[in-house]
Amino acid sequence: MNKLAAIINVISWSGFWAFGYLALTSDQPDSGQTLIAILLAAAGMLTGTWAYLKLSKGQKLPQNPTTNRSEA
Repeated sequence: MNKLAAIINVISWSGFWAFGYLALTSDQPDSGQTLIAILLAAAGMLTGTWAYLKLSKGQKLPQNPTTNRSEA
């Protein structure tokens, strides 16, 4: 399941950046193509965020070492 979430994460963020770039650099900002690019970029962002949160769920934060280390 983690591999599937990782693949979805990569594809989603790639789509976000690709369609976001197309939306930002379009010649006619009020065209239907720009609207579709914005919607696809938003979908990529949402699914990429969902997949990232799915991957990071249950990961423990690193703890500070409890042993005393002598400093050189």
